[in-house]
Amino acid sequence: MIIMEDVTKTYSSGSDVPALNGINLHIQEGEFVFIVGKSGSGKSTLIKLLLKELDPTSGKIYVNKKYLNKLTRKKLPYLRRDIGVVFQDFRLLPDRNIYENIAFAQKVVEAPTKKIKSNVLKMLSMVNLLDKYKSYPNELSGGEQQRVALARALVNKPALLLADEPTGNLDPGNSWEIMKLLDEINKQGTTVVVVTHNMEIVERMQKRVITMKKGIKVSDSKVD
Repeated sequence: MIIMEDVTKTYSSGSDVPALNGINLHIQEGEFVFIVGKSGSGKSTLIKLLLKELDPTSGKIYVNKKYLNKLTRKKLPYLRRDIGVVFQDFRLLPDRNIYENIAFAQKVVEAPTKKIKSNVLKMLSMVNLLDKYKSYPNELSGGEQQRVALARALVNKPALLLADEPTGNLDPGNSWEIMKLLDEINKQGTTVVVVTHNMEIVERMQKRVITMKKGIKVSDSKVD
């Protein structure tokens, strides 16, 4: 699902210290993986490389059998159709209601109009927000907004879900609800990669944990 071979990324800002340095990483289809590390450890750079928002300075990257180094801009949308993304700040469209926010993701991939309604309602039911479909983002709590963001990320049935600090703006109760949803999604076959600072959740979930420090992968452990 994800292969990184000796990947280094250096920003052209005058710094000689690479944001990522010699990363080797293999994540199999169907895995649930946490990526942890302090601010500046390279976690966000890694996510941007997997989305091809950035290109590596050196090394090779494969995502879902696609070789990202030589992926053309024309083919980039097809890569991202197979990747769902959830961010810390939700990134919902404020001028559209919850139904429209999720439906927008379907329209981007030109899903058949007759299927959009059933797909959106199914996702809203999954995140337990069916009764809020006419609400706007500013009418929802942070936890509810993140559940909408999760539904939007999953409505196109991506093979891979990347969650970048998905509980960063949530209280402990809502954080755990989001993590339970991610765990359930993973059990249904989606590969899940979560970047987080929340070590309490990481320890509680007992999944594979990759630890980053100053651009280097310092440990890769799986709790049996």
